[in-house]
Amino acid sequence: MTEVPGAHVARALTAKGELLDPAWHRAVLAVPREAFIPDTVWVRTRRAGHTVFAPYPRTDSDVSRWIHQDYALMTQVDDGEPAGPDGTGIVPTSSLSQPSLVVAMLQALDVADGERVLEIGTGTGYNLALLCERLGDDRVVSIEVDPGVAEQARRTLGELGYKPVILTGDGASGAPDHGPFDHVLATVGAKRLPPAWLEQVRPGGRVVVPWGPGFTSAALLRLVTDEGGRAHGRLLQDAAFMWLREQRRTVDSWRDHIDEDAPAGTTAGTTTLNPRVAADPDPGWGVVVGHLVPELVAHVAEAAADTEAAGEATVRLYDRAGSWAIGEYSPADTSYEVLRSGPRDLWAEVASARAVWEAAGRPGRDRLGVTVHPDGRQEVWVDAPENVLGV
Repeated sequence: MTEVPGAHVARALTAKGELLDPAWHRAVLAVPREAFIPDTVWVRTRRAGHTVFAPYPRTDSDVSRWIHQDYALMTQVDDGEPAGPDGTGIVPTSSLSQPSLVVAMLQALDVADGERVLEIGTGTGYNLALLCERLGDDRVVSIEVDPGVAEQARRTLGELGYKPVILTGDGASGAPDHGPFDHVLATVGAKRLPPAWLEQVRPGGRVVVPWGPGFTSAALLRLVTDEGGRAHGRLLQDAAFMWLREQRRTVDSWRDHIDEDAPAGTTAGTTTLNPRVAADPDPGWGVVVGHLVPELVAHVAEAAADTEAAGEATVRLYDRAGSWAIGEYSPADTSYEVLRSGPRDLWAEVASARAVWEAAGRPGRDRLGVTVHPDGRQEVWVDAPENVLGV
């Protein structure tokens, strides 16, 4: 008996209750995920005290097992030029996404027969193959920034009999010569949605994208466009993806941006804001502070547990543009020493954002939504678009 190509992946997803739409179930069953695995994948590991991505052959026993399970597999690092020691990679730059997340995004599109979809980020082509199965090759256009990745996807899809339009270029520009589209699906994260994506979608169409303000990892955002060229939608679930290339940050350390031993240009003072709130892990807070305090990065250094300072912490904030701040936390204090430098008072900005979040009832991410305007301006709101959060 001939095995159904995507049976193992489909079974893993249906068993978890992730794959509910019969049309997408049929698509997953029809597409062999293993066809999109390159000869080498990259696995997160620790070496010499640093997190890197080590190369593994697709024939490795663990990789062979992961192919058919609900796991993401890194398929490229450092834009194709591994930059770590001993041939390892530092930054993942392309992947075969976790099947449950792929299906969540496809189901969020809520497509109908005959509709046209623009995919941003072809990657390996697996997601594109599912779109072709569901809608037909002639209803799908995909764009990939990396020429090598795009060409490999064309070859793999062609060998499986799929012939969609695959463009090589900047996904932030969309595909204006091939639109308009009913929907846009982005398989790359965006901190700021490119206006071209909204321009190329009909009113009432959907834009599904991993979105985040940059302070936290991305969450899946489902937007619906309106007649005025705006789009409104809610945040649905975690959706960690690589960022659009023009929006991703370099890998660095707080030490590259903070010199706490340089007295010139620094201002010392105190704050009643608990410095630890800057790094509060609540997903709703992460969205709000990331949106209201743009480009914020936080680093917390805990005191050693076996010292008299146990429970204390140093919290460092910076924005990679010359502003930084340090707060010293002690559980015995109600006022905390702070030091800052640069044009922005980051502690004041964080305190204002905290007051906004608390006044709104400390909403979780499930109560938050986003409005994107035609000029690219973004608003974060709680419960309904008219309840915009701002300082």
